[in-house]
Amino acid sequence: MAAYMIVLAKVYDREKFLAGYAAEAARLVEQFGGRYLLRAPNALALEGTLGDGRSVVISEWPDLASAQRFWDSEAYRKVAESRRDICDAQVLLVEGQLT
Repeated sequence: MAAYMIVLAKVYDREKFLAGYAAEAARLVEQFGGRYLLRAPNALALEGTLGDGRSVVISEWPDLASAQRFWDSEAYRKVAESRRDICDAQVLLVEGQLT
């Protein structure tokens, strides 16, 4: 069953984020078998405490194991370090199917 990684991020330096982390992460997502369904800035919070202006990224994976291999890989860990000072992120991984 497919898995979906959902990222909600508050980006503090969008230019640096896009030029560095986002480009490298996209390469690795593809390499590990994922694909982006949505990448969008400036979400509007209708309820809850996340606040407005978050970027939302949703990627689809063949299964939970594929997404977890990506997340746990040494290659991704190195890339993820580059975003630590330029954004705060919450990341969810869920298995299911789109209806």
